[in-house]
Amino acid sequence: MGEKVLPGCNPCCNNNSNNSNCNSGNACIETGKVYDSCRDKECIENLRVYLTEAGQCLVDRAMSVKAKKAEIIWIYSDVEPVQFNRGYYSVDLRFFFRITLEVFTGVGRPCTVEGLAIFDKKVILFGSEGNAKTFRSKYKFDEADVQLWQKNNLPEAHIEVVDPIALGAKIVEPADNNCCCCCGETDVNSVPESICKVFDDEITDCDNNRKVYVTLGLFTIVRLIRDVQLLIPVIDFCIPQDECTVSTESNPCELFEKLHFPIDEFFPPEKGCFND
Repeated sequence: MGEKVLPGCNPCCNNNSNNSNCNSGNACIETGKVYDSCRDKECIENLRVYLTEAGQCLVDRAMSVKAKKAEIIWIYSDVEPVQFNRGYYSVDLRFFFRITLEVFTGVGRPCTVEGLAIFDKKVILFGSEGNAKTFRSKYKFDEADVQLWQKNNLPEAHIEVVDPIALGAKIVEPADNNCCCCCGETDVNSVPESICKVFDDEITDCDNNRKVYVTLGLFTIVRLIRDVQLLIPVIDFCIPQDECTVSTESNPCELFEKLHFPIDEFFPPEKGCFND
């Protein structure tokens, strides 16, 4: 009887030949599929900055402030089904920013202080439906294998964001009731400890002190992703072709000789050479 070959299998794989088509055929892989996504470009005005104790003392006697830099610390996300809209989910996002300010208190150079800003937003995306419960095992060193139970089959939210652009900052007096600065007001005591540890000093919140509000330009992309199984054509394994370059103390010049001359550092490219 002849040798039985399963569909998608190549007989050359049964020997030790170096045929590049040895792994050709189809393979089932598990990967994340994007069911829905959105992008947003928004200008966030009047975002409250919660200062450290030292920073608050400087702001209380400052002539003006300038927003120097804004950085993303962390984003908390929560996915919940939307009632009466099957397959749709609300993604609640809470952004934590570290704001760097320059505080001008007189004729001399400005002082640099840091503070915390918090921004909340919600988006609604399609994530399809699924009722299957997923059980997975994962090895842990010096522990018994455990079953990781995904209690529900909600899609997973992936958020991409770049550090926002600091567009402006202003000081608001405690007695100024005409300023509608409600965006970003929150309870500092509810901020997770891991966020507070980013700052060297304790974050304060006192209504009797002057407040700082900033305007930020924010770019975000939000995706809803589910694990799916896909059948894909396979040509071969991804085997690296280049050898690792190793630096040795005995011959460092040999490594230097392999480096390309940095032309762009000496001759910056023209405007038309940059990609949009």
